[in-house]
Amino acid sequence: MTPLIRTENLKKSYRLEKGFFRGQALSLKALGGIDLSIYPGETLGVVGESGCGKSTLAKLILRLEEPSGGKIFFEDREITSLAAKEIRPLRRQMQMIFQDPYASLNPRIRVGKIIEEPLSIYRIGPPAERRQKVEELLNTVGLSDEVYDRYPHEFSGGQRQRIGIARAL
Repeated sequence: MTPLIRTENLKKSYRLEKGFFRGQALSLKALGGIDLSIYPGETLGVVGESGCGKSTLAKLILRLEEPSGGKIFFEDREITSLAAKEIRPLRRQMQMIFQDPYASLNPRIRVGKIIEEPLSIYRIGPPAERRQKVEELLNTVGLSDEVYDRYPHEFSGGQRQRIGIARAL
């Protein structure tokens, strides 16, 4: 079976401004040489200390950030050096659930519209169908469709996380 996602020697370094000594430019190594394979139906949980590169790894795989080295494959197609316009269609199939459920939700937008946003961006269905899909997604993650018009601050942390999951789905 072919992996859905695969990385080979994936690396990320951030260039820092000049150092204190001799005007050297410094580099912060955020991720070094990550090899992984995720097969269809598998779930990967990435755990580690704060600042160890968990979010950086996810952002690199989704191409939200550019890697410093290595390769990224999606459905056996190398996506490491694809242009932004080539990546865009793939993003319909890749979603990220952010660590902080409150910071990832716009407090000025109602929950239903937050979940509906990817459907609108990719022009999936007419508005009435999108609303119905959002209500189904809310039910799938254990929330009532009655919360469609509520704001993120009206929910607990766990409920906000479910909203993020519904949006990713």
